[in-house]
Amino acid sequence: MTGDRIVFIGASTGGTEAIKTVLQALPRECPPILIAQHMPAAFTKPFAERLDALCAMAVKEAVEGERVRPGHAYVAPGGAHLAVARTGGGFVTRLNHSAPVNRVRPSVDVLFFSAAECVGPLGIGVILTGMGKDGAAGLMAMKQAGAHTFAQDADSCVVFGMPKAAIAMGAVDEIVAIEGLGQRLLQHLGGHATPAVPRRSHP
Repeated sequence: MTGDRIVFIGASTGGTEAIKTVLQALPRECPPILIAQHMPAAFTKPFAERLDALCAMAVKEAVEGERVRPGHAYVAPGGAHLAVARTGGGFVTRLNHSAPVNRVRPSVDVLFFSAAECVGPLGIGVILTGMGKDGAAGLMAMKQAGAHTFAQDADSCVVFGMPKAAIAMGAVDEIVAIEGLGQRLLQHLGGHATPAVPRRSHP
């Protein structure tokens, strides 16, 4: 199921719970996931550690130049943009502290534009609850590069701004309620919709 696919997720207001819902539905053997969540620097590492304890896949705060591996999710550090880059036979994380984009850093657009450029049709873009329009243009670039794209539906969003902007732009292939988004991702990837068991529940 993993292949060379990479999942890219962007979120803002309400996103911490939305991301948790998606990741908890996914099994350990999932493709790598890169996440840009609007959040201050002091909170991204504890957020990643909390997800790591609750999810089947390993979740960590991203660092510069780390090889992107299946079964792992990488959360952008607060105050830094996260991007993906191709190197050798795989992909690595890239962090930078350039100016905020859409008045935020990390910016979902920065992550999604890098996905469009470096990953193309092997990418999957997911835009979740959040205020504003960050991520809409980047998701459109991903779609134009051949990626499949998802947006959280209005009823399950805390704030529908970011998904709404992406949908209005024509950047979204599927609109899904947050409760079913993880399973829909699995189906799209060709996996089985089986319950995911957190790693820490095993001896």
